[in-house]
Amino acid sequence: MPFLLRTALRRTLAVAAIVAAYGCNDFLSVSNTGTVDVGEIDPARDAETLSLSSFQDLVATYSFQAMYVAWFTGETIATETFQGPNDFARRAILDNDGDINTVFGGLSDAIVSSGQVIDVLSAAPGADTSLALARAELVSGYAFELMAEEFCVGTVRVGPALDSAAMLDSAQAHFTRAIAIGQASGTATGTAFANAALVGRARAELQAGKKTEAATDAAVVPADFVFNLTYADDPANRDRVGNQFWARTFGRGSISVSEGFRSLGRIVDSTSGDPRVLYKLPGSGLSAQDGVTPFYAQAKYTSYAAPMRLASGLEAKYIAAEANGPSAELALIDERRAANGQPAYSGPTDDASVLAELMTQKSLDFFLEGKRMGDFRRNGAAVPFVPVPGTPYFKTNGYGPIGDQTCWPLPIQETSNNPNL
Repeated sequence: MPFLLRTALRRTLAVAAIVAAYGCNDFLSVSNTGTVDVGEIDPARDAETLSLSSFQDLVATYSFQAMYVAWFTGETIATETFQGPNDFARRAILDNDGDINTVFGGLSDAIVSSGQVIDVLSAAPGADTSLALARAELVSGYAFELMAEEFCVGTVRVGPALDSAAMLDSAQAHFTRAIAIGQASGTATGTAFANAALVGRARAELQAGKKTEAATDAAVVPADFVFNLTYADDPANRDRVGNQFWARTFGRGSISVSEGFRSLGRIVDSTSGDPRVLYKLPGSGLSAQDGVTPFYAQAKYTSYAAPMRLASGLEAKYIAAEANGPSAELALIDERRAANGQPAYSGPTDDASVLAELMTQKSLDFFLEGKRMGDFRRNGAAVPFVPVPGTPYFKTNGYGPIGDQTCWPLPIQETSNNPNL
């Protein structure tokens, strides 16, 4: 078995032991020791474990991805002394910064491990209805989707550079297989995988400019559907199983809600402002890592175990509305405004203004959920509060103005060591 798959499997066994410990009344009954004899692995017998391994790679990197998207697109500001987060927040990322390598490496791990699991399980009996295979295809779809949205170009398994269109094609192909297998399984879990993949495929189609296909996929997702990624508070393994938004709020004080989102959001325990963006005032007991910047702590994720929404019927509604144009956008705008205590939209009704209001409502609904990078690359200035190129960075000591990057560079570790680049 390839080294990366063995490594991912060991990680999953550790996570399985954590989950078992949290959910078991008798700790002595836990038989999983966290070790495995690689020579005894049977793809048919161990399909679930192999699949969960790749899924945990996605879970582990997802909150990291969303956190860096939050800095880059202006949901938060970087209350850090380290250069990497500040360069993301300035839209001026260096390819030799360790942060970009961490972000890229997380997605690469998910793509590689899910690809290896797919290779193994596709040849096993019952592949057409295998929940384990559907899960791995779902992981691969979302990992390709995120790489396509975030990076200017991507690479897979030390391969050549892939542009966004190629990565989106791969995402759609994996989502298509996850949908087919999930539906064919005839199980509630399979249906959940299929719906999450439908949202993902619609998201990729919209990003690729395939509006008709995106609207068609989004229309069949149940309105009340929600697919969450779950996290756990294990002090010995928080990088792997903990929600990183809380790690950087409570553990480090790196992310402070930006002024733009504070202007629309709601202070905790207040009754004014939009409830979709909750934050705390400075002096709440949390402080900025840099020791200087006023710290407006996010209050959406309040523990290492806070779940994150990966896909939902609400996201499908936004995809369908954007794909179908201004009339559909206005209908959803008024629905979301009414649901959150806002009056009906009364602004300009030209296409650009309506799209900007849709992106504002979407930014509120999916605050700190990693959706804005694709929206920004697709719709540009329609997405609110993205730092404007050339304007001064809020930290003047040693930092230049806001840059003009719209996507992220490959890390130097990849460009220097990949023979196909």
